[in-house]
Amino acid sequence: MTAAAETTVREAGVGRAMMGEATGVEQLKATLEMAQAAFEEGRTAAPAKRADWLEAIAAGLEWDAAALVEIAARETHLGTPRLEGELKRTIFQLLLFAAEIRRGEHYDATIDHTDPAWGMGPRPDLRRYNVPLGVVGVFGASNFPFAFSVMGGDSASALAAGCAVVHKAHDAHRELAARTAETVTAALNAAGAPSGLFALVTGRQAGEALVEHPLVKAIGFTGSTAGGRALLDRVAARPEPIPFFGELGGINAVFVTRKAWSARRKEILTGYAGSFTLGMGQFCTKPGLLFVPAGETAETGAELANALADFTPAPLLSERLHGGYADAVRRLQETEGVDVLLEGDFAASPAPTVLHSTADAVRKDPDILRQEMFGPASLVVEYGDESELARLAELLEGQLTTTLQAEEDDDVAGLAARLADISGRLLWNGWPTGVTVSYAQHHGGPYPATTSATTSVGTAAIRRFLRPVAYQSFPASRLPEPLQDGNPWGVPQRVDGVWHRPTADGNRKGISEVTAGQEGQL
Repeated sequence: MTAAAETTVREAGVGRAMMGEATGVEQLKATLEMAQAAFEEGRTAAPAKRADWLEAIAAGLEWDAAALVEIAARETHLGTPRLEGELKRTIFQLLLFAAEIRRGEHYDATIDHTDPAWGMGPRPDLRRYNVPLGVVGVFGASNFPFAFSVMGGDSASALAAGCAVVHKAHDAHRELAARTAETVTAALNAAGAPSGLFALVTGRQAGEALVEHPLVKAIGFTGSTAGGRALLDRVAARPEPIPFFGELGGINAVFVTRKAWSARRKEILTGYAGSFTLGMGQFCTKPGLLFVPAGETAETGAELANALADFTPAPLLSERLHGGYADAVRRLQETEGVDVLLEGDFAASPAPTVLHSTADAVRKDPDILRQEMFGPASLVVEYGDESELARLAELLEGQLTTTLQAEEDDDVAGLAARLADISGRLLWNGWPTGVTVSYAQHHGGPYPATTSATTSVGTAAIRRFLRPVAYQSFPASRLPEPLQDGNPWGVPQRVDGVWHRPTADGNRKGISEVTAGQEGQL
């Protein structure tokens, strides 16, 4: 494809998105062919150059911030302060990923030199490192139009890994998606990145074709369990199944011990009210389930009403989401064993709803604990004895987060162990809404929270889009840069069991040595 043709394809895609037109199958095919060519050209770029591309995107988004936030506020009903903070988070994430890949730790470069005296017999020269998967299809979320959308975590981490990205815009904010994509592609072009390294497509037909196209080597998705499961099944049905990294949300159960309830009931309920209504309850980490000691139902309702007295409702993200929210709340409310603790409504800007159940009821019908209400609603479950909590936790499906509200001298070891089995992040005396982007962050969990054992937030997210390749007995001149003894890219290398970080003069500096039964660490 000529440069002029590539420009036409790219501009046509953004133009159609701006006008609300869906991407056709032939247009998608051309976009993917460009993405594959861009991947082939850019896959061997040094980490410093790739980091420059991410920093260029960050600078472009910052430069265009005012226009992006204005469009986002109009399309999503989210407030300007929230959107400004989310865009700031998105920019920070790109810069953090740039710094991460400059260090080169994601390559996991490992060198085993020839060793005729190796314990299990002569060892050949073996060298392994991580390589990018290829073209990645990304589906954006509606509830985070910056942080989990066009240049959100999936797109940013795939680009950091060395992949090309084709992003399927969410229909809830098409204009914003198009403007963001325009800003991103302009920044990449100005930074000298391969043309087609990032592209935007729109429409259901394009989304389905994106999942099925043989050039696509992985899918990133953030959205509903139903939508994610449908895509997962479609991916599995491909002649060549590929990794599907789906973040599908969850109930995010909170468990309160008797001592904590006695000492901090008002504080706990105030924090809970603020957390489950944050962003109108449209966070994947919203606490949708609160286990509390039985016997104070009326007081609990009164405390929650007081905590929510100054709450100002706002419209939900879309009419479709509003309808799904109302259906979910009504369905759970009409379930045997469930009643209303705090009555809300389903107005255009809905007031919060809190439902109520008991440990006995949920043991009879565990599905009560598995109904996500994506909006400002939550369920309080009363238990009789604290010894019940670990068994109640066994009724839960996989969670993104679980939370313990407890005192230092509470014996919750068994419960904490059970919660660690079913969730990706376990909190102590906090609230799950708010997911910082950092090195140790994990945003994932057993299905249906996610479809993999990986994280979609934090620097570890980059490794989703990499796979290891080993080279055996290759000539030194044919080895990839991270595996060369001279280490031209200056990345950390594990050489004969010992980790080394290059010094300023290019020489190796040992980090730690390996002894029997131990692993070297950076």
